[in-house]
Amino acid sequence: MKMTAADVEHIARLARLELTPGEKELFAGQMDAILGYVEKLKGVNTEGIVPTSHAVPMENAFREDVVRPSIGLEKALANAPDRAGTFFAVPNVIE
Repeated sequence: MKMTAADVEHIARLARLELTPGEKELFAGQMDAILGYVEKLKGVNTEGIVPTSHAVPMENAFREDVVRPSIGLEKALANAPDRAGTFFAVPNVIE
């Protein structure tokens, strides 16, 4: 499938992008090369290959959800640059 500048223009319109004519031609060539490579990958024999989601084996890294005592209010606010009562005080971001 050959990508044309018209195809790129259609995709750019869907993405709400404004492209110059030079960019359309450039991206058409780049997208055509990418799609050509994908077509080449379709020809690779993957018979007997188990699908993976990671390059290396992974196990569940989550720890068990156990209730533990918290560090306490004073310890949590000990290094706060500013505090307002029992809360972290931060500068206003909305005037």
